[in-house]
Amino acid sequence: MNLAIRLTVNGEQREIVLDDPRVTLLDLLRERLDLTGTKKGCDRGQCGACTVLVDGRRINSCLTLAASHEGAEILTIEGVAQGDQLHPVQAAFIAHDGFQCGFCTPGQIMSAIGLLAEGQAGDDPERIREGLSGNLCRCGAYAGIVEAVLDVQKALASTKTERAA
Repeated sequence: MNLAIRLTVNGEQREIVLDDPRVTLLDLLRERLDLTGTKKGCDRGQCGACTVLVDGRRINSCLTLAASHEGAEILTIEGVAQGDQLHPVQAAFIAHDGFQCGFCTPGQIMSAIGLLAEGQAGDDPERIREGLSGNLCRCGAYAGIVEAVLDVQKALASTKTERAA
């Protein structure tokens, strides 16, 4: 049974014909669209390596069927930079050593971007740790990850204050 769906992936309209309606969004991204930055870790929604933004919300792409996102806007790690200009969260991860082996990094970055967009980061490291608790790092780079998110949150708060003035 073929099923055609339309998605906007990283700003590009895509029409995809699925030969199996049970394909996950993760497998569609990696295997059909060659967007391999989104990682298949546990394939059970427990590690967060597959985190992407769907209509601005963080999801584990391994747990959702691609067909259920007809018309959705999908943002993956490949779509966050603007040309050669890194997204502020990407730059902060580099500046604060928020990664070691790098396997979890795309999911961590996407989750951090979502957390910041949701306005849930605040300036409390514990709140950030809780907000990112669905993303596991086997190398233990959590201190750098939290510092990176705090840095971006402070920059965003500073920008909002300057605009209000």
